[in-house]
Amino acid sequence: MFTGIVQGLVPLLSIERESGLARFTLLLEGLSDGLELGASVAVNGTCLTVTRVEEHQVRFDVIAETLRMTNLGDLTEGDQVNVERSFRVGDEVGGHIVSGHVTGTAALLERRVEDHDHVLRFALDPTWANYVFFKGFIALDGASLTVSALNREQEFFEVSLIPETLARTTLGTLQEGARVNIEVDAQTVSTVDTIERVMNDPQYRNRWA
Repeated sequence: MFTGIVQGLVPLLSIERESGLARFTLLLEGLSDGLELGASVAVNGTCLTVTRVEEHQVRFDVIAETLRMTNLGDLTEGDQVNVERSFRVGDEVGGHIVSGHVTGTAALLERRVEDHDHVLRFALDPTWANYVFFKGFIALDGASLTVSALNREQEFFEVSLIPETLARTTLGTLQEGARVNIEVDAQTVSTVDTIERVMNDPQYRNRWA
């Protein structure tokens, strides 16, 4: 589990491709201290397992399904990625609880500056749109953010970012058309699904008819 607070923006040193598999090697510097084989690390918000540690270079094996479902399949050597190590019980949760299980991806439609806010507009996929709410949590490339605008009819949502977030994450250099990994808030999913199930239950409807 993760908190959605990106700990490092690190380079992708190499990609070794095999049939149905890619091996990513990242330069984690101090973030690799104490990191063991089998540990979980969020890379662009995707929970990956450490398969090798050599000094500060850490390798992850990424299967074809993960490459297809996330923006990890879009990466090339030299790209930078967001990294967060899994949190321990007792750590401060500065963002919101994030599992690292990516819901899908969203393309950047527009970026603009409004006073001190840097506003990024993303496409809203109907398959997970029911779980996105104005002022609700959402994770973009593993960064915990708040939805600042939402338009279901035109199928977009926006987030407003401070310069610090832009400097410390992939969102600062994201180009229009590029994809980010989306993870909708698990508590929101549970609440929405429960309400929909109850409201569609004939016994419940008949009771209040």
